[in-house]
Amino acid sequence: MPETMKSFVIKTVGATEVVEKPIPDPGPEEAIVRTTAALICTSDVHTVKGALPVPDGRTLGHESVGVIHKLGSAVTGFEEGQRVVVCAVTPCYRCSACQRGFTSQCGGALGGYKYTVQMDGNMAEYFVVPAAAANLTPIPEAISDEQAAYCCDMLTTGFMGVEHCYLQFGETVAIFAQGPVGLSATIGAQLMGAGRIIAVESRPERQALAKRFGATDIVDFSQGSPVEQIMDLTNGEGTDAAIEAFGFPQTFEDCLRVTKAGGRVSNIGYHGENPAPLQLPLDAFGLGMNDKSVHTGLCPGGSERMKRLLRLLGSGRIDPTPMTTHTFGFDRIGEAFEMMTTKADGIVKPLITFP
Repeated sequence: MPETMKSFVIKTVGATEVVEKPIPDPGPEEAIVRTTAALICTSDVHTVKGALPVPDGRTLGHESVGVIHKLGSAVTGFEEGQRVVVCAVTPCYRCSACQRGFTSQCGGALGGYKYTVQMDGNMAEYFVVPAAAANLTPIPEAISDEQAAYCCDMLTTGFMGVEHCYLQFGETVAIFAQGPVGLSATIGAQLMGAGRIIAVESRPERQALAKRFGATDIVDFSQGSPVEQIMDLTNGEGTDAAIEAFGFPQTFEDCLRVTKAGGRVSNIGYHGENPAPLQLPLDAFGLGMNDKSVHTGLCPGGSERMKRLLRLLGSGRIDPTPMTTHTFGFDRIGEAFEMMTTKADGIVKPLITFP
C-alpha cells in the first residue's frame, strides 16, 4: 500500500501546487475516503486570492466523493469499499449550535465548514471525514459519482437559498447570478413551485442553463439596470423574494430594491473577497420598516441532508450535470483551477477524476 498521496494545496496567497503528503490515518470517530471524483468551487478561488486566512500548504477542496478506505475504531454502520458522498459542511452534532439546529455554525460562526479552513480539504487522493458516522452518506448504485459530487455544496447551498425565501407556490423570485450556486437555486426554485423565476445573468451559456433548469425570464445586466428590468417585467410590483448568489455589494442592494414590501432576501453569495461593507439603502429598506427580511446561511451538512438530495437525483427529479462543462484528470488540476479562476472557455463547473 502507498504511504503518500498527491494533494492540491495553496502554496501561498495567489499560488497553488500539487504536493506529496502522507495518507492520513483516521481517529476513532473519523474515516478516510479514497477520492474518485471532485468538483472545483469558486470559493476555493476566493481562498487562494486571500479571502480566508489559511496556512500555506493547506489542501484545498470540499466537493469530493469516493470510497471508504479506512474506518476509525468507533465508526459503525459502514464498510470499507463503500461509495460515499460527504458534504462540504461536516458538523459534530454535539455542540450548542448543532443542537439548536444550526449545524453549519458548528462550534462557532461558520464553524461547520472545516475543509481547508480548519483542516486539509479533500482535493487529494485521500481525505479525512470528521464525525464520520454523521457525515458519511452511501451513494446508491444508480447515481454516478459526478451527480453525487453536486450534493456536496452546489445543490445543498442553492436549495438552502430557496428554502430561506419561504416561497409559496406561484410566487415570483429573482436570482442574481447564474453560476453553479445560482443555477442550483434555480433548480430548487422550480422544485419549490415558484410561478416565475427571473434569472439575472449576462453570459449566454449560463443563460441557456438557467432556462434549461426552470428560469422563466432572463435579465441581462449588461443591457441595463437589472432592477429597472425586473420592475418592468413585474409591472412595477417587484418580486416576492430575491436570492443573492454572487457575493457583491451591488447585487445585495439590488435584491433589496426588487423585492416588494414584505418580501424576503436570501443571501448565499460569498462576500469574503470584497472588503467593502454591505449597504442597506434606506428607501429600499422602507427606513427599516417595510417588513422585508434578510436571511443568511451556510449550506447545511450531515447525512440526512445528503440522503434527501440523492433521493431527488435517484428519482430523476433533478440532474445538475449539464453544469459540468469540462472534465480533467487530477494530473491537470492546475489547468482546471486556472480556468475556473479566469472563467475561460465558458467554464461553469469542472469535474476532476481520480485514477
